[in-house]
Amino acid sequence: MVQNHDHSHEHDHTHSHEHDHSHGHSHDHTHSHESGDADFKKLNILLSHWVDHNEDHAKDFSEWSQKAIAMGKEETGKAIGEAVECIKKANEFLAIAKEKIK
Repeated sequence: MVQNHDHSHEHDHTHSHEHDHSHGHSHDHTHSHESGDADFKKLNILLSHWVDHNEDHAKDFSEWSQKAIAMGKEETGKAIGEAVECIKKANEFLAIAKEKIK
């Protein structure tokens, strides 16, 4: 059974569309493009910030990965090391997004 319900976002104009989710019903969404320029500028700033922020976390994670291994918690250290690799991969995608937004 498909159920419809509305989600509202702050906008100067609206349009609705339905889309299914795996939970068996769809949603009507209302969208606006009023703040496009401000959002564009903010997204540019955020993309750079997210990369920098992730790099800081990756550095901390790497240090703790090594510490965990040194404590004899090799599996823990390896898992943290995998998290570092995921952050690096995420940053690759964020860099692509930053390049494509221009």
